[in-house]
Amino acid sequence: MASPETGRAGERRAPAGFRAASALRPLAGFFAVGLGLSALYATTGLGVGCPFRAVTGWDCPLCGGTRMGGALLHGDVASAFAFNPVALVGVALLGVVGVLWVVEALGGPAARPPAGVRQRFLRTTPNQRLGVLLACAVVFTVLRNLL
Repeated sequence: MASPETGRAGERRAPAGFRAASALRPLAGFFAVGLGLSALYATTGLGVGCPFRAVTGWDCPLCGGTRMGGALLHGDVASAFAFNPVALVGVALLGVVGVLWVVEALGGPAARPPAGVRQRFLRTTPNQRLGVLLACAVVFTVLRNLL
């Protein structure tokens, strides 16, 4: 018997309500803005100022993102990692997710996390997820500025 997330012959389908093509729009916008800012920095040296850094003198969790993008445009992954390793890993993961969603939008199979991971994730509230993200950002900010 097929479940709502499987089709014929056990083919995995997306949960009801999720549309990969719709999810690609904001992801494509994110990458387009990032590419534009990185290209501007790589060609002119002009970047986005950080108000957190201007006030505190510390790098925020996103500081180095524009320089990271400029380094990636020049093919220098080591420098990109040095500018902001967390952002580089995040962009790489978003890129993988984007490729999977493109495949799905073109009629390919849906790639989803294992059921146990998905169930644990869905047991949390958006506020709990935001709290974890902010706590990680604070820890990263403190560590990158003190070490």
